[in-house]
Amino acid sequence: MKIAVFGAGAWGTALAQNAAHHLTHQVTLWARDAELIAKIRRESCNSRYLANLALSPQLHFSSENPRQLALQSDLIILATPMAALRSMLVTIGEQKAPIVWLCKGFENTPAHEQSMALGLLGHEVFEQVHAQSSDMRYGVLSGPSFAKEVALSQPTALVAASPHKHVTDLLVQAFHNHSLRVYANPDMIGVEVGGAVKNVLAIATGLCDGLDLGLNARAALITRGLAEMTRLGVALGADRDTFMGLSGLGDLVLTATGHLSRNRQVGLLLAQGQSLKEAVNSLGHVAEGVACAHQVLQRSQQLGIEMPITKAVVAVLQGQVSAEKAVAMLMGRDPSGEIS
Repeated sequence: MKIAVFGAGAWGTALAQNAAHHLTHQVTLWARDAELIAKIRRESCNSRYLANLALSPQLHFSSENPRQLALQSDLIILATPMAALRSMLVTIGEQKAPIVWLCKGFENTPAHEQSMALGLLGHEVFEQVHAQSSDMRYGVLSGPSFAKEVALSQPTALVAASPHKHVTDLLVQAFHNHSLRVYANPDMIGVEVGGAVKNVLAIATGLCDGLDLGLNARAALITRGLAEMTRLGVALGADRDTFMGLSGLGDLVLTATGHLSRNRQVGLLLAQGQSLKEAVNSLGHVAEGVACAHQVLQRSQQLGIEMPITKAVVAVLQGQVSAEKAVAMLMGRDPSGEIS
């Protein structure tokens, strides 16, 4: 199978590296930055994003015409941040091969377009870009996964979601191997919502841990965060059961507690008194929760869904309240039933 991975960041490189171990696959990692690709070729390592990891000699690299590369592929993987998904879909254009994205978030809707739609999920962006191409197939690959561990072939489980069974079958064929289990799920909305909201909740958990509020507080935050995620997902048309799976509970636990989580790190740094700009600049990578928190809140408010943890995170990110004040706001809410 010919697989093209567009985006040579940490996650794109890691997945391409993992897939290249299939000797029957021809995997090409593409980046817009020709100098980066030349450096990767020269060093057999993506030192900018995955330092000290020797890349497979089976892996190919390109910075050439992306649309042409996509046309020559059996499977197209978009490993860009959420902010670049729309432009990448436009760049590669209409394709016969399935297009699958890895990004997790809601699109940051420009102010002049917010009257049309607020914070779109990946499949909604795709349907806007390719509104006239009903025969195109698409999907998302998500779940609890740190790029470094996938690149090192450490045991990982992902979920492939698409309304098209052919696409999930193809993703399983492409990426399921001795170190990477891929489970199929037709509930694309649920998988996308889980992947997006868990990043916001990981910032909240980082704030909690940074303030040294204890393990009880962390457990409560993760559990109530899962309830928020589920409410939003169901309102958008997702299956409630999806949120007890890999892209819901699984990804939330990993991102909220793992030391490799960039979103959790943002919360920790904010709790230590750093500004948002200082915290984000120190990461060197994108923290999707920062980019999409406001969109998650807007979408929930549009639907009349209560998400108090998300609301508190947005208030902290926007500098409206301190981390301590946000905790006080959450703890001061009126009593309510657990199941709602």
